[in-house]
Amino acid sequence: MTVLLADMKAHLRVTIDDDDLLIMDKIATATEWVLKYTAISSEATVPGPVNEAIRQIAAHLYANREASLVGVTAQSLPFGTLDLLAPYTPFVCG
Repeated sequence: MTVLLADMKAHLRVTIDDDDLLIMDKIATATEWVLKYTAISSEATVPGPVNEAIRQIAAHLYANREASLVGVTAQSLPFGTLDLLAPYTPFVCG
């Protein structure tokens, strides 16, 4: 895992330990999604922008824990996440 729990908690501004297991699960889910999206090997050194995308996605998953929300405007991935990943995403033509 490239994003550490302490770093993610700082990103989220979470100071209690009650949600540590939940946050670690969100980090793992975001990491797996990003590595598959970019085709980066889990053994590779992960660039800073990719780690930032992992933090943004994990934060999004932590803040929005349901598949649907009532009375709230829906949104996709956090602004800029896919832009952070674009240089690391394989381009397929044909």
